[in-house]
Amino acid sequence: MLDQLSILLIGLIPPLLLAVSAWAISLRLKDVSIVDSFWSILIASAGFAYAMTAAWWGWRDIVILTLAATWAGRLAAHITVRGMGEPEDRRYRAIRERNQPNFEFKSLYLVFLLQAVLAWIVSFALFGALGSSNASLSLDMFATALVVIGIAIQAVADWQLEQFKESPNSKNDVLDSGLWRYSRHPNYFGEFLIWWGFFIFSASTGVWWTVVSPLLMTVLLMRVSGVTLLESDIKSRRPGYAEYVKKTNAFFPWFPKTSRDTA
Repeated sequence: MLDQLSILLIGLIPPLLLAVSAWAISLRLKDVSIVDSFWSILIASAGFAYAMTAAWWGWRDIVILTLAATWAGRLAAHITVRGMGEPEDRRYRAIRERNQPNFEFKSLYLVFLLQAVLAWIVSFALFGALGSSNASLSLDMFATALVVIGIAIQAVADWQLEQFKESPNSKNDVLDSGLWRYSRHPNYFGEFLIWWGFFIFSASTGVWWTVVSPLLMTVLLMRVSGVTLLESDIKSRRPGYAEYVKKTNAFFPWFPKTSRDTA
């Protein structure tokens, strides 16, 4: 019978192997931003590895894995399609420029292995959620609702953004309709709900220490690779964004502020 640490370490193997494979592809394409397409798959792969070690399977394991696969597959497909025919993302170009010479090899640990380890930590919520026959039905129902709502919000927000980008003036305009009327980053808020939902599945079985998973994801979304990074220079690129910031919450959805509120 494997102990918990052994199972956790087994869960690290698929993300590492996938990350190395993605790195090898990036060398051929000369584009490390493909790691974004692999991000959700790295996390889900760890979850499926945990499931394979479980001594007991039930309906809730199937539900959790189905939700994880749905989230991962949709997000990976969306990012891949969005990036087709596009040059390397400007965020990764900046990393490339800062880490010359030999960035091609440095990128293995600076980009790909780092994201594999982060994905593994995020997957801890799946580790705690799977393979237990002792769970709270009410918490499981709440967790399912959170994850489903999160996936729906993220999918709708991504679709609305892609529709906006197809408009002729999208490079200068600001998307402030639909879900983007209530949050400047509704897709990230959807991701936030998803990972707190998976943690509640874990808490339902009594594995509370996996709260590190949604906490890390929240920090990444709000302070590292999400809101803060994307908004670092967007005001200079989109003249109307400063006004959008004044009236619209950055992350948590709420009704737009009126001119009186922002005065």
